[in-house]
Amino acid sequence: MSHPFPLPAASPAELGLDPAKLDLLCARIEADIAAGHHPGAQLALARHGKLALFRSFGQARKGVAATDESLWLLYSNTKVITAAGLWALAEDGRLRLTDPIAQHLPGFEAGGKGGITFIELLTHQAGFPSAEVPAEAWEDAGLLRETVCAFALEWEPGSRVRYHPAAAHWVAAAVIRAVSGEDHRAYLRRRIIAPLGLEAEIFVGVPPEVQARTADMHDVDGSVRRPEGTPAHLAAGIPGGGGYGTARAMAAFYQALIQGGSLAGRRILSPRMLAYAIRNYTGDRPDEYNAMPMHRGLGPHLRGTTPGIRGLGANAHPATFGHGGVGSSYCWGDPDSGLSFAFLSNTRQSEEFHGPRMDTLSTLAHAAIIS
Repeated sequence: MSHPFPLPAASPAELGLDPAKLDLLCARIEADIAAGHHPGAQLALARHGKLALFRSFGQARKGVAATDESLWLLYSNTKVITAAGLWALAEDGRLRLTDPIAQHLPGFEAGGKGGITFIELLTHQAGFPSAEVPAEAWEDAGLLRETVCAFALEWEPGSRVRYHPAAAHWVAAAVIRAVSGEDHRAYLRRRIIAPLGLEAEIFVGVPPEVQARTADMHDVDGSVRRPEGTPAHLAAGIPGGGGYGTARAMAAFYQALIQGGSLAGRRILSPRMLAYAIRNYTGDRPDEYNAMPMHRGLGPHLRGTTPGIRGLGANAHPATFGHGGVGSSYCWGDPDSGLSFAFLSNTRQSEEFHGPRMDTLSTLAHAAIIS
């Protein structure tokens, strides 16, 4: 692509990474494609502000090879980008993450939700995990606000940890509009994505002229999933699961987070705000959705010290943090080693396959750190 990418390339050996371990990582991805688990994928690793590895595998669409310009559905990796928007509003003095949401989104207090804070929202303790937003609200700000304010509680906020697949981040989108006056897509692009130099490779809301670069998302049986990939879905920028990006851009985004909020001299957040947001707020309490402790921060989750963890690699440093995309992807950063990782693929696989697959890929990435 013609735009300069903010991470210069360096060899794995220059960055203290074992090339043989990275070869094993790539070989596993190639084997999974050959076995029919997914048509294509993209992988990137970065360390100390440099890009160590960036590879595209297989097909992005039927008959269309994956290239370095291919954009992949991030699914819930989008949540961390959206959360960063709330962190930025807090850093800019527009809200406090300890505030009740209703203080900034009047009407949200309906149905007993008046005390729910942004911390509870972002750590999946808000109490409405099953709430849904209809497609009609994707482009209708008034209907979106009305919908999220009418969300019904399923249990007392703060009493349980249960992953909210979509609802929590639609609330975040409504808050971003209420506080900033901007649509969440425009705000995230202006305040988070573009300042890092990633505006050509991360999209929360894919404009029409870019949609041809997107990879199809497939189901386990090989069929193309819908509404994923339709023009309306691409444009919507669903804040909890509809972003698109390249693996190197996501590795770069996590470089910014593990480097205290800046990338190639461009700062979006302060080290103190990131330290506040990326810490374990839920201890070893199990997340009922994942059936294990997830060590939830205000957006990403952390490795912690439990025997196992979803997606981040069993051998990860306890401070490693990141997020997955259902059945298809994981992105993370390790502030101890300076390594960031992004794997994106185009099949929504079963958790029985995806969980062990990601544990293996991430474990190989951590094992590559030799100096």
